[in-house]
Amino acid sequence: MRLSRRAMLVGAVSTLATTSMAQAPLTSPRPIARVPAKDAIAKMVKAAGLSGDVSVAVMDLQTGLPLEAIEDLVPHPPASVTKAFTALYAIESLGVDHAFKTCIFADGEFKNGILDGNLILAGGGNPNLVTDDLAALAQTLKETGLVEVKGDFFVWDSALTNVDEIDDEQLDYLGYNPSIAGLNLNFNRVHFEWKLDGEDYVTAMDARSANYRPVVTAAQIRVVDRPSPVFTYNDVGDVDQWTVARRALNKEGSRWLPVRHPAIYAGEVFATFARSHGIVLKPAKEIAEEPTGAPIAEHQSAPLSEMMRGMLRFSTNITAEAAGLAASAARTGQKRGLRTSAFGMARWANDRCNGITPDFVDHSGLGDQSRVTPSDMVTMLASSGVKDTLGPILRDIRLVGEDQQVIERPSMSVKAKTGTLNFVSTLAGYVSTVDGRDLAFAIFSSDLEAREQGKRQGDESPPGARSWNRRARRLQQDILKHLALTRV
Repeated sequence: MRLSRRAMLVGAVSTLATTSMAQAPLTSPRPIARVPAKDAIAKMVKAAGLSGDVSVAVMDLQTGLPLEAIEDLVPHPPASVTKAFTALYAIESLGVDHAFKTCIFADGEFKNGILDGNLILAGGGNPNLVTDDLAALAQTLKETGLVEVKGDFFVWDSALTNVDEIDDEQLDYLGYNPSIAGLNLNFNRVHFEWKLDGEDYVTAMDARSANYRPVVTAAQIRVVDRPSPVFTYNDVGDVDQWTVARRALNKEGSRWLPVRHPAIYAGEVFATFARSHGIVLKPAKEIAEEPTGAPIAEHQSAPLSEMMRGMLRFSTNITAEAAGLAASAARTGQKRGLRTSAFGMARWANDRCNGITPDFVDHSGLGDQSRVTPSDMVTMLASSGVKDTLGPILRDIRLVGEDQQVIERPSMSVKAKTGTLNFVSTLAGYVSTVDGRDLAFAIFSSDLEAREQGKRQGDESPPGARSWNRRARRLQQDILKHLALTRV
């Protein structure tokens, strides 16, 4: 892997850099890097033997001086490291206590337990609504005394701009590439389960969560005899129609499939719980007009700070996209499309973080057309107030020794966000070292030629991707152990 020419030249002027940059302001965007003795990290990068590009940037947060700069100006797809930007963007735009509401409206006269009109389930953009939440909402509806709805049952999902899928270059059946809407359920995924019974497969599609698993008809699947592809998808009105190749199924198993009509899906599940309370609703139909008046029942999400913590830990794409779209709407006063909203987040980052120039196509990092340099990533992490916001909600990264045991040292910690696509592996965050230093770092690796070739093959995991990503993660561990455990 190539070491940047600028970084190699620093060795010749290290004395000058050490004396002159000590007085550099902390906001200086491009101070000269000081290359550590023996170039330990550069040797690790070379030894890893990864195809493509590997870039590293490390900054001392106390001095504002860079400690490492290996190809740090090379732009990479940030993958899910994008979510660190999104978390900051959403929290600063919406507030840490912001909550998404899912409401039930009565459109008509409600008297003596009878609604002479329509019932409306309205989403407020909550990306983390699950089946258990709809069960609780149906219970709240029952407690209003409602026993009969004479009109229709409508669902409203336009609190956010509807997006069919996050990245249209990904395979249709990937559960982490769902639709985004104002009314979402179970991360807009349906659970597909199969079991061989004699010569035939028995299949089920349900909306399971912790305590319930209601069967749904808004998504359907057939097992067919064909060599490939594994799945096909067809949009049949308000129904997601899937087929799966018989040869791809073992005796029994399950997986999540994306939902392309999330409001209808949520409406069907809610109607199931309402029926269990004796409230019979007609099949859900979508409406475009936002309901008005006071809701008769509502469910409120966890506060945004808690939601962002979960997003950074579990890397849920729908959470990032919904939070990013909501943040853009709050800043501009109008709903934005996904690309426009992502562009707005990039402009915000430029203004917020000392003139950095990231390029985003979404808020989750699923699309591989986004680009961020490690230098810009570290500048963002080191910007005023960012560590105070992100530090407490970033995931703890464990460092593992040669004996495969977790390394624990007093005062040492790593809090960061990982990102993974086929032939893309990124990691960025903060290191507290054994000698008391606080560092911001970014380690980005990508082989975009290999990634494009894999995409053309149409494989969920193309040949060589897993081993490449495994070596990239091993390199990240080696670099982090060097940074955290080496005393200087």
